[in-house]
Amino acid sequence: MPAKHVLKLTLLIALLVCSLLACDVVPSITYHGTPVTAPSKAGGSDTLDTWTQTQPGVELRREHWKSAGGNEDTVTITRFDTKKVHLSIGYQPDQPLQLKDWMKQSNAIAIINGGYFDQQNRATALLISDGQAHGSSYQDCCGMLAADSAGNVTIQSLHDQPYDPGTQQLQQATQSRPMLIMAGKRTQFQETAAASPRSVVAMDNQGRLLFIVSPAQAFSVDELADLLEQSDLSLKTALNLDGGTSTGLYLRSGSQQVSLDSVNPLPIVIMIKQS
Repeated sequence: MPAKHVLKLTLLIALLVCSLLACDVVPSITYHGTPVTAPSKAGGSDTLDTWTQTQPGVELRREHWKSAGGNEDTVTITRFDTKKVHLSIGYQPDQPLQLKDWMKQSNAIAIINGGYFDQQNRATALLISDGQAHGSSYQDCCGMLAADSAGNVTIQSLHDQPYDPGTQQLQQATQSRPMLIMAGKRTQFQETAAASPRSVVAMDNQGRLLFIVSPAQAFSVDELADLLEQSDLSLKTALNLDGGTSTGLYLRSGSQQVSLDSVNPLPIVIMIKQS
């Protein structure tokens, strides 16, 4: 081929490559159908072990946890001043939703999966949503996250303080198991030793509410209880939620976003809304 034709062909190829790059013709990488993007460092939310205030009464933090057995995961923690936000329980056994869809429907600040449910999507224990009670309370075990009509939020051991409908006028409640932390100390229980995604609701010594999610298949329930006790979160109480494929956490607050969707549609969620 004459040299001038080679030169023309080279220039044509160069122009074609430049045009493709200019159009950003690069296939997107996906994980379970969701585009993967580099995490934003705005606001410092991707700095480990640092609290970021996303709005008054709402904070976000990520920590890298490693168990005594060597299992590890990056855990996402949200912390709420219950005087500045409102707790509610979502319950839709006839129309369970992915967490992202619960988020759209509810216009919440944050959502985490709730207590256990059966194959018919019915709560396996007492659940109260906007004053309407469903199911029966656990007896002599387990724990309950609840809020009364004044918005006071509590996590109680149902073994030490059984639910009493005569004296507890609750507007919101979900029950689960086991209690992981009581009075700042880890509890003793018998649960599966298998590692799984984990989700926890907790309260600290200052009365703040925390959502804690370990999304990887990293920790057993025992390992999680140990890590919670060893953390610097100053937890007073902590209750294990329905983890595994139900595990998820969404946050939309200020400039910060967390999107950890559940694998399964969920009939029960715990929501934080603006007061």
